[in-house]
Amino acid sequence: MTSGRFPDAGAVGVGGFVRDDTPTPEVDRREAVLASLAGTVRELVDAAIRTTVDDDEVHRVREEVAALVGRLRASQLPGPAGVRYNGELRAWNWGNAVVGAANAIAPPLNVVHDSSGCHADVVLGAAYEGPPGLVHGGVSAMLLDHIMGVTASAMRRTTFTGTLTMRYRRGTPLGPLHLEASIVREEGRKVFVVASISDAEGVTVEADGVFIQPAGAPAAEI
Repeated sequence: MTSGRFPDAGAVGVGGFVRDDTPTPEVDRREAVLASLAGTVRELVDAAIRTTVDDDEVHRVREEVAALVGRLRASQLPGPAGVRYNGELRAWNWGNAVVGAANAIAPPLNVVHDSSGCHADVVLGAAYEGPPGLVHGGVSAMLLDHIMGVTASAMRRTTFTGTLTMRYRRGTPLGPLHLEASIVREEGRKVFVVASISDAEGVTVEADGVFIQPAGAPAAEI
């Protein structure tokens, strides 16, 4: 496996969308490395929430984690990761709050395109709890906003959320969940999308939204 700092030279762009000519195989390699780290940090977050070890052990773990943070900060980006894409339109947004490969806060959501729109399966644990045993309503909105945006951004176009309306049918339990989204219609630069979250018993949350394709956005699928 190749080692060393991920290349950043030659990257250009504005507004967080960055043209970066890193070859796709190198992007894939680095993404796998960061996803492995994020997965372990995600486990750390869950363990920190649910641990019952004594105070002395908590303090020892905190000191060890602080040392690891220092090692990772030895070389880092000066600000947000943004969205990057190369000449092959391979895009990567590793800091994204929902799908970021390097982001342990992200569940992550693995969105799959199909003939009717997009769908995804995800397992939400203790880090996403709102009411006892249930997913925080804001987390549900975040996940739906993302899969709806991905659905609206099909055909290699970029869209941003214009409006988003949520209908909470009942509490969404922590654990395995299924999301679906589809395009209802399009009017000029507006794309109208509907979506839902379901558990084994059926739909828990529904949403509809309008997504806008802004002028001048890069034609990269994100």
